[in-house]
Amino acid sequence: MASKILIVDDEPFNLDLLEQELTEYDYIIARAVDGVDALAKVAGFGPDVMLLDAMMPKMSGLEVLRKLRASEQHKALPVILVTAMASQADKIAGLEAGVDDYITKPFDAFELLARVRAMLRMKALHDQLDAWNRTLTATVQQQVAEIERMNRLKRYLAPQIAATILADAVDLFQTHRREITIVFLDLRGFTAFSDDAEPEEVMDFLRDYHSEMGQLVFQFEGTLERFMGDGMVVIFNDPLPCEQHVHRAATMALAMRDRVKALRAAWLRKGFDLDLGVGLATGYATLGTLGFAGCMDYGTVGKLPNLAARLCAEAKGGQILTDQKTMSHLDDRFEAEVLPQLQLKGISRPVMAFNIVGAK
Repeated sequence: MASKILIVDDEPFNLDLLEQELTEYDYIIARAVDGVDALAKVAGFGPDVMLLDAMMPKMSGLEVLRKLRASEQHKALPVILVTAMASQADKIAGLEAGVDDYITKPFDAFELLARVRAMLRMKALHDQLDAWNRTLTATVQQQVAEIERMNRLKRYLAPQIAATILADAVDLFQTHRREITIVFLDLRGFTAFSDDAEPEEVMDFLRDYHSEMGQLVFQFEGTLERFMGDGMVVIFNDPLPCEQHVHRAATMALAMRDRVKALRAAWLRKGFDLDLGVGLATGYATLGTLGFAGCMDYGTVGKLPNLAARLCAEAKGGQILTDQKTMSHLDDRFEAEVLPQLQLKGISRPVMAFNIVGAK
């Protein structure tokens, strides 16, 4: 593609002479007769190089230069200042205004061509660098988006699951229906503890407690749906399917119960009478992203989370309560004690409840 050259001079003779020398080399030429006309031609013509007379009516060459250099779009346009005479002071003023090169009148045709070619090479290098920068910017933006997506995933998932989702580039957060196992955790005695303790003490306790439970969530590759003060909700078999999700959830619940049992000794020494109650249920639920732009979360909707939450509320310290349907998946590998039927809030029929004691 032929290069474009804009010639700016208020003398028609000079314009003709410059155009004659450059047209021979298949450059596309445009002409402007003053500074105002030059700026208009830059916007419309889009030159690769400008030959600019220093002294012109309406707007001098230096004023044109200053306006070009102040423009984000045209600040890198190569400009050769054409002048009949340039003193040291003129040259300094031109360089400060942003000129790239000088040529004096009367000019030598070979020197003119050499300087124009040098400016075109500079323009080509700048365009290449600009293209590289755009590519680099797009790459960085893509990587930042990937990091943000990874951080979002890590809010819910074990790191290895988050990495798998990103590698497959699958959007699993659209609304969908699936069989899951959901686990609700809650600390018995936490309300009394938070009433008596200082707020800073409560926050320190929760950080430690969440850290201990969070490690087990990730160990068993559960999806952490949310924190609710001392409560936590963990999902299995979503957003990635996992084999034997009921067994995995029950095993995690037992590990959490045992970990809290070990922590209780230290808590009791501090006067914190706290213990873990767990509700666990398996069934179908609707899952997906909830919230609004800028504040999104991932959650479950349906009867199942309500059942697990009510079982958790009924659980005494150290108990892991589940219903008959869920227990039917666990009979062969887990021991449980049968409890009296429970009339749970929001559930019309009594629920046959079981306390999971341990693994067989």
